[in-house]
Amino acid sequence: MKVNVKQWNAVAQWRWDTGNVEQDDDGEGDVCGICRVPYEGCCPSCKMPGEDCPLIWGQCTHVFHMHCLLKWIGTATSKQQCPMDRKAWGELFAYVSTVYVNCRLVTAERKVGTTHPS
Repeated sequence: MKVNVKQWNAVAQWRWDTGNVEQDDDGEGDVCGICRVPYEGCCPSCKMPGEDCPLIWGQCTHVFHMHCLLKWIGTATSKQQCPMDRKAWGELFAYVSTVYVNCRLVTAERKVGTTHPS
């Protein structure tokens, strides 16, 4: 049997690896704690999601869009604290580069001080 494919539409989806496989109880999934936009989307400052709008982890293990956190830390009321638990902000690591290999998203070395909280 010979089959000729006349048209093919490929569909793909990517997600940031936040270490949280399950969705939250409220059904929102993984969202930035500051702007409340899903991590796969971009922060309000950006136009396109992806490596131009990376995620950043704190030592407290909270995750935010980098631009949202930088804007938050830049305010006087933030006192250089995490907006979720008010602990002193210390960057654990951030995604710095992404590469697509065989249709899988592979992240470059991202450790800044310690290892990923899995």
